[in-house]
Amino acid sequence: MSGTGPRLFRSLAAPAPGWTAEADAIVVGSGIAGLTAALELRTHVPRVLLVTKGRLLSGSTVWAQGGIAAALDPSDSPEAHLADTLAAGGGLSDPDAVQVLVTEGPERVRELVARGAVFDKAADGDIALTREGGHRADRIAHAGGDATGAEISRALVAQIEAVRHDPGIEVVENALVLDVLTTLDGRACGVTLHVRGTGSRDGVGAVLAPAVVLATGGIGQVFRSSTNPAGATGDGIAAALRAGAVLGDLEFVQFHPTVLWLGTGAKGQVPLISEAVRGEGALLLDVDGHRFMPAVHEMAELAPRDVVAHAIVRQMAATGADNVLLDARHLGREFLRTRFPTINARLLEAGIDWSEEPVPVAPAQHYHSGGVVTDLDGRSSVDGLYAVGEVACTGVHGANRLASNSLLEGLVFAFRAARDVAARFDAGELKPGAPAERSGGSGLVAAAARSRIQKVTSAGSGVIRSARSLAEVDERLAAVRADAHLAPEVVAEPQAAEWETTNVYQVARALTRAATLREETRGGHYRTDFPKPEEEWRRRVQIWLDDDGVLQAR
Repeated sequence: MSGTGPRLFRSLAAPAPGWTAEADAIVVGSGIAGLTAALELRTHVPRVLLVTKGRLLSGSTVWAQGGIAAALDPSDSPEAHLADTLAAGGGLSDPDAVQVLVTEGPERVRELVARGAVFDKAADGDIALTREGGHRADRIAHAGGDATGAEISRALVAQIEAVRHDPGIEVVENALVLDVLTTLDGRACGVTLHVRGTGSRDGVGAVLAPAVVLATGGIGQVFRSSTNPAGATGDGIAAALRAGAVLGDLEFVQFHPTVLWLGTGAKGQVPLISEAVRGEGALLLDVDGHRFMPAVHEMAELAPRDVVAHAIVRQMAATGADNVLLDARHLGREFLRTRFPTINARLLEAGIDWSEEPVPVAPAQHYHSGGVVTDLDGRSSVDGLYAVGEVACTGVHGANRLASNSLLEGLVFAFRAARDVAARFDAGELKPGAPAERSGGSGLVAAAARSRIQKVTSAGSGVIRSARSLAEVDERLAAVRADAHLAPEVVAEPQAAEWETTNVYQVARALTRAATLREETRGGHYRTDFPKPEEEWRRRVQIWLDDDGVLQAR
């Protein structure tokens, strides 16, 4: 099945660049993938520019609680890790990509330790390993109990800070990347960005480079509530789409089963209750106190996330409730406080003592398994444009991410992408190019429309979908004025809120198109009108924009 969709702008409406800089490689993002890529590139190419939307420590990695998965225990193996990953992927994971992940993963984690990351230790002094949903072995390394991402970010940022004055690397903080620049023949040749600050890097500018590595994270703010930080507005995916890159698996959105339920009016970033809590023995109950997961899956509470999320939604519907309950009382106050100090503190802030009462939870958007389609070295379909981490579709996750594989994927494929950029740079394959104006026009979506976009997308393209709900999303999004800068009655100016909202809008349109085409249920894509997986759909839905900005799919 293939088809065309709506017309989208191929660049953001923005002032002409007021300054220009040059580099040999640009890395966009400061999570585990972006920091790893920048550190590796610094030692192999002369000039690296690292761009981050906020401060260096504001990447999505900071929020990762559970841990990083790798076969580090002698009783475990890459082959076992591969089998678990393929099982979670619902038949759509690329075995070659998974093989790379699980075989190179342990070495990359050990290098992370060498770079200063401190993981929790077992009694024998080795890295302590625990288990999460979908894993059949203890292979989750964690730090600070439930602050793994924060520790990894701290260690990698410290490495960046140590070389900040190196003339071979420049860090630009508080910078929103607008568009990937392309040459007349479609090669990536840099980015435009808006820097919120003072000095020579202020306002809208252009950085020219023959290699651009996107590590911009996920799409959480496309939905009304998410575990993602506020900056996760799909910037990298939208910029790659406008540049002509092929996207894949957009319909596979992972809704984390256990996010703290704060009431029907909650929106924005909501607190995550890590899967590791269930890994330690916490149970899921409905509002009548009935434990329902053993009847759903042989792994009960530790079933893959899509299985648990869908079971929770069904149980909520059966009981007429807005949430279910996570019961960790039997684990004891001292264990909960020491093993999960961050979660414990956040629950206490919300007035919940989880050693005394069950925690109200419900699914919320957590991770996006799709993104910019890449090969095993992070190359996209646009020459010179790379994608690593959550913004990428490497084929590792398929229809559903296995718990704690995300940090490992960012680590492994950022390393590979950096090495590929360096090798191509040395071979003379990556050369500077002149930016060319793209056909398809530019535009903006008013920032005021964001809450409507989020509400519509969450309702129809969220946890549970159908042809009817997706058609309603498409119709309502089509009514949003996407040419706001040309409509005098619409208040919209080229500024951060509008640029981000335009990215949210474009990702929502592309995701809804992909979800409409996939007429089955698989992994993170649940269709009530097609409730079973179909063998004919054991393939990837690809999305791209043609030269006129018309959304294409195959």
